[in-house]
Amino acid sequence: MNAEILRIGDDLVAMHAVLTDTGVTLVDAGLPGDRKALESALRAAGRELSDIRGVVLTHGDSDHIGVAEWLRAEHGVPVHVHEADAARARGEAKSHAPGGAWRLGPVLRFLGSGVRRGALRTVRIGEVRTFRDGDVLDLPGAPEIIGLPGHSPGSVAIRIPSADALFLGDAVTTRNVLTGVAAVGLGPFSDAPAQTPQSLERLHGLPETRLFPGHGPEFSGTADQLIAALATD
Repeated sequence: MNAEILRIGDDLVAMHAVLTDTGVTLVDAGLPGDRKALESALRAAGRELSDIRGVVLTHGDSDHIGVAEWLRAEHGVPVHVHEADAARARGEAKSHAPGGAWRLGPVLRFLGSGVRRGALRTVRIGEVRTFRDGDVLDLPGAPEIIGLPGHSPGSVAIRIPSADALFLGDAVTTRNVLTGVAAVGLGPFSDAPAQTPQSLERLHGLPETRLFPGHGPEFSGTADQLIAALATD
């Protein structure tokens, strides 16, 4: 059974809906102001909020949990996150501070887009369901969890073989939100950036050719090609 990927948002902050015959899995949850965008995108695809069976987070940062609590509290949608990021998603642990190079224009665009989409109104998640590295979740698309600690302790890649898709969270970016550079690189916000390249080695040999970073456009190519591009950056 093939699954379809529906992108919601933009290259600054996006979430993705995995559409299958048995329902929808939402990968990450954008920003708090993305409710209408999510409803409109689903409706255009012939789906409704009631088709969402679960939200799966690549990690627990505020720009990835935006509509998750609304879906959980008002629509009964369970929210899944790695056990090491559960406290962060619930607002009980601090996120990292930005680091590395930056340019004023890209930073202002990132902040401005965030403000327009409700980034200042973040609602932490009241209750989460936790998973571990290697789990395959009982959700549409059968999301497979691959631990990628570095950006955060509970950062993960989410593999959807039926959609030829691999979601990378903020381990990797294809357009740096702080510099505007459109190239494969490590995510600019990170707890332990030196750990991420080692974690990415776990993706070697995966066959998927549609790779989705948390920020930036889709990478067309395998994980091996992405890692090679990162090494030459």
